[in-house]
Amino acid sequence: MSESESTSELAELRARASRGDQDAVDELVELAGSRNDLDELRSLADAGSSDAVDILVEIAGERGDRAELQRLAAAGNQDAADVLNELGD
Repeated sequence: MSESESTSELAELRARASRGDQDAVDELVELAGSRNDLDELRSLADAGSSDAVDILVEIAGERGDRAELQRLAAAGNQDAADVLNELGD
């Protein structure tokens, strides 16, 4: 698959997701998670995807990314708060 094909496929998935296509959202979350694409995951999470939030917490925890975990915890995510507590000081 060429880069332009990949880009156009992503654009189509994003368009479908914005129209409420849950399959497209799920596929975007999976792709973003496999690429560790935090920006895409944040966008999906902000649009209401709990799966995107879960993957953000997982990646941030693996990286020890306290800033991301704090952002998620401040938004009310208990899992992020728990991971922060596990990381300690």
